[in-house]
Amino acid sequence: MITKKTSFLIASCLLIFMGVVAIFSMKGDSLTMDEVAHLPAGYSYLTQKDMRLNPEHPPLIKDLAGFPLLFIKGVKFPSEIKDWKEDVNGQWGFGFHFLYHTGNPADKMIFWGRIPMILLMLFLGLFIFFVARELFGERAGLLALFLYSFSPTFLAHGRLVTTDVGASAGVFIPSYFFIKALKNPTKKNIILSGITFGLGELCKFSVILLVPFYLFLGGVWWILKMGRLKEVLKVLVLTAIIGFLIIGIFYQYHVWNYPPQRQARDTEVLLGSTPYPIVREILVWSATKPILRAFAQYFLGLSLVFQRAAGGHTTYFLGEISAAGWKNYFPVVYTIKLPLAFHILTLIALFYCCGWLIKAPFWVRPIERLKEWIRSHFMIFAMLCFIFLYWGVALKSNLNIGVRHLLPTLPFTMVLVSGGISKFLENGRFEKLKYGVIGGLLLWQAFSFISIYPHYLSYFNEIIGGPKNGYLYTVDSNLDWGQDLKRLKKWVEEKKIDKIFVDYFGGGDAKYYLKEKFRPWWGTRDPREFPKNNYLAVSVTFLQGGRGNPAPGFDQPWGYYLWLDNYKPIAKIGYSIFVYYIK
Repeated sequence: MITKKTSFLIASCLLIFMGVVAIFSMKGDSLTMDEVAHLPAGYSYLTQKDMRLNPEHPPLIKDLAGFPLLFIKGVKFPSEIKDWKEDVNGQWGFGFHFLYHTGNPADKMIFWGRIPMILLMLFLGLFIFFVARELFGERAGLLALFLYSFSPTFLAHGRLVTTDVGASAGVFIPSYFFIKALKNPTKKNIILSGITFGLGELCKFSVILLVPFYLFLGGVWWILKMGRLKEVLKVLVLTAIIGFLIIGIFYQYHVWNYPPQRQARDTEVLLGSTPYPIVREILVWSATKPILRAFAQYFLGLSLVFQRAAGGHTTYFLGEISAAGWKNYFPVVYTIKLPLAFHILTLIALFYCCGWLIKAPFWVRPIERLKEWIRSHFMIFAMLCFIFLYWGVALKSNLNIGVRHLLPTLPFTMVLVSGGISKFLENGRFEKLKYGVIGGLLLWQAFSFISIYPHYLSYFNEIIGGPKNGYLYTVDSNLDWGQDLKRLKKWVEEKKIDKIFVDYFGGGDAKYYLKEKFRPWWGTRDPREFPKNNYLAVSVTFLQGGRGNPAPGFDQPWGYYLWLDNYKPIAKIGYSIFVYYIK
């Protein structure tokens, strides 16, 4: 029997371990693609009170990342460059200029900007532990935290200035407090529900799914007569009012120095391709009204997300190139990107629960029994519902970027799996065998996690033969987000190479790191122009994008890197940059 004190001590050790691994593994990672937009944007919000950059993401995560930069002496803000003064959302040009071309200490800013992300990741882990412990006991709490602490996917993205782990926290934590408010609608619980809802919406726009999720849960709560309609409506309405009040106050700071006419112009340009012109007209009008400007900026970002999701994203997957996405994309990347041991644990938990349902038997008075089960297991029911809701939306989306977009479902999944495994172990039969099997699976996951250090972004499980084969299946943020540029620099220096041609995908600046040794190359350039007897380094996102077959309807350039099939890479930097010697 594990005591609460022992449980919390073990949990603390797991989180300390995760934090240490996160800090030391991210020190060698170059800036990834989205970070070059997010980190400078966050600094601009805090110092300029102006949200003209990166409006397609809410500001909270970027603010947290930008905060440590306020304490770094000598950081220059390039307010006179075109990307800031004239361009509409010139986030990429501004980001590269701010970090690499202004004399700012780029690596120092990147390191400290990532620290708040790690702290947020650890806080989410602690909350997962508390929720699993509350629902299923001490053992389940520790198991859920173990699965989280030894998750290559959470570790990969929790060290970066991106919004995906923030979105996970922004869904999981508010959901807990909303359900708590439904069960016991006290003033304290409703206020906590509203505050966490507002903060969650400020993490990532995909968290807007909490709105239909809350409405559904409130409806179920009322239909099953677990609460009066008046109380359910009070929780829903007050949660929304408090949440959107927080959003409005937060955004008000971020548009304080944003010129109204500039905000209106930017809104009109950014929503130029929206399928709903009326939305653009309303937001352009609202951008010039003092009381409405904050919400105009918030709903601009939300509209941009819907606009982008409909438009898709050009990427490589299973030998094809497409901008429209694939229906099997997320099931496949989920299967090959998460540890195989975790999948087996999930199946054991599912089979055990199915066996319990058969033994019940659940088919006797199924409707009544289902109602009884929901009433007594409402938190578990809610978790299952969110997983199905989020997966349903993901499968319909054309935006196939990476397994990171499924992160909001994983805290729920980990809690449920830990609960199922805990119940499985409680059954007295074959106790030693069951503990041996579960212990072996946990050791397997721990070994997989440790063995990939420090290349967590490039993790793939044993189903496809590990990370060395990942590029054959998928790229982008699943494998190559630009994290290995500094490792390329180290390799070039060790090999005493005088010059190297580079086609790099990511948030780093190849010229900044390689200096006079850098020579630019791009995939669509005629290979006959490449000077013989020289080195060529290509990020695998670009490499596979130039070697995949076009999916039906794809009308962009393709096949431009097929000529490299005649060469074998002489080196692989991490798992994301292939180096060739072209004779």
